[in-house]
Amino acid sequence: MAQANVAQAIRRTRLKNESDEYRAKREDLRVAELESMQLMEKVAKMRRDLPKGAEVQNYEFLEGPADLMAGDEPIRKVRMSDLFTRPGQALVLYQFMLGKEQKEPCPMCTMIIDGLNGVAHHLAQNVDVAIVAASSPAALREHGRRQGWDNLRLLTTPPESTFKYDLGGEDEKGVQDSTISVFTQEANGAIRHYYSAHPALSPEIKERGLDLLAPVYNVLDLTPKGRGDWYASLAYSPHVLRDGQSPGL
Repeated sequence: MAQANVAQAIRRTRLKNESDEYRAKREDLRVAELESMQLMEKVAKMRRDLPKGAEVQNYEFLEGPADLMAGDEPIRKVRMSDLFTRPGQALVLYQFMLGKEQKEPCPMCTMIIDGLNGVAHHLAQNVDVAIVAASSPAALREHGRRQGWDNLRLLTTPPESTFKYDLGGEDEKGVQDSTISVFTQEANGAIRHYYSAHPALSPEIKERGLDLLAPVYNVLDLTPKGRGDWYASLAYSPHVLRDGQSPGL
């Protein structure tokens, strides 16, 4: 009875023609969603409770003009310490698969960065966010203009940098992997690695490790077909390109 009262109190619709079977199944789903949320919060707390991570070097990056549409030069050198804008605020770096052995932009990374760009003004209230690629600054910025990434800092690694290798974003041969990494800075200026995640969670699960960063898949999971085998593509673009190409190319 108590369960039925709870279900009635938080019923999701007021549709009078819903079947008893539908309502019962939807209530089972609500309970499962609640359990899933509680598990996600448990995992988030475990992440928050991680012990102090390894101290890292003050890596150097390359960055073009703040205005993405102002060309690609001059290029300036910036240190990781320069990316922290406020004391006590974490730095989140998304390692984009572009450069070295990755000759073309990664479609899945592109989708994730599209989302980060869209909510960058919200994220900026709490964290600093930037994108890091192993390509030339010009190549990253060209793709950024195609996608409209005008709310994010776009950084690249110098040829001698070990940043992506150290954080697992590339291997010895320069093969790239999408990676999200979080860093903190102590009062004395020391920078520490806090957390990193990659798509692979196990040998069997190779592309679900960054699900929290992919609102597209979370929305698809609400629908009858779910995510299925759909995969992001560079065959469509959110913007009309300045060279006259039409949207979708």
